[in-house]
Amino acid sequence: MSDRGSSQTISRTAVVIPAAGRGVRLGPGAPKALRALSGTPMLVHAVRAMAASRAVSLVVVVAPPDGAAEVRNLLDAHPLADRDSTRTDVVVVPGGATRQESVRLGLAALPADVTTVLVHDAARPLVPVDTVDAVAAAVRGGAPAVVPALPLADTVKQVEPRVGERAGEPEPVVGTPERALLRAVQTPQGFDRATLVEAHEKVAVEGEGATDDAGLVERLGVPVVVVPGHEEAFKVTRPLDLVLAEAVLARRRANDGF
Repeated sequence: MSDRGSSQTISRTAVVIPAAGRGVRLGPGAPKALRALSGTPMLVHAVRAMAASRAVSLVVVVAPPDGAAEVRNLLDAHPLADRDSTRTDVVVVPGGATRQESVRLGLAALPADVTTVLVHDAARPLVPVDTVDAVAAAVRGGAPAVVPALPLADTVKQVEPRVGERAGEPEPVVGTPERALLRAVQTPQGFDRATLVEAHEKVAVEGEGATDDAGLVERLGVPVVVVPGHEEAFKVTRPLDLVLAEAVLARRRANDGF
């Protein structure tokens, strides 16, 4: 049963999308989340992907600290489809200096009746709705923390990093983890709200803060489970990723009328 649209529903599922980063690996210019993909900003694609799930009734976009009005105007200029806009509210709040702080501010903006929270990267604009549904369903089924993930295609090496004056030198290999035991984690990650709030309150991460909310929950000693991810939920980080994302959208338009 959907947790939308019923007067008897006592809890809701919401999504927090931290979109306050600059995205330096894509080069200078607009923040990564605002870069165009087939003429539409990646952030808009990400919001639409979340709203497409019948499990989601609210999307909170966490904008750059000085850019909330700009992001609100952007979303207003690219409205949700009618079927989604009648079911899903989209609000914008200013973020913080780090992703961790931005997620915390997004959590603080959620109404009291939201008990399941998904946290999604704006730079993963093409995640299929089935993946969103699977994460939300696993949390509502009792898992306190859920991440979508894929098996690794490449062998992974653990190295001794070269830093400082030695940066750029060859790095010695110190181990080869067993690939079958590893997974590449994606988003949206799903959480019982109280668990995620506790993790953000109790786990301090220095420097740029946490980039993985499930990692914060792990530090509490709370179990995290994995559900199957999807190849199209990749993160658009580098220029080549933009080329791949455009190709995925072109295929969707050709095959599904997306």
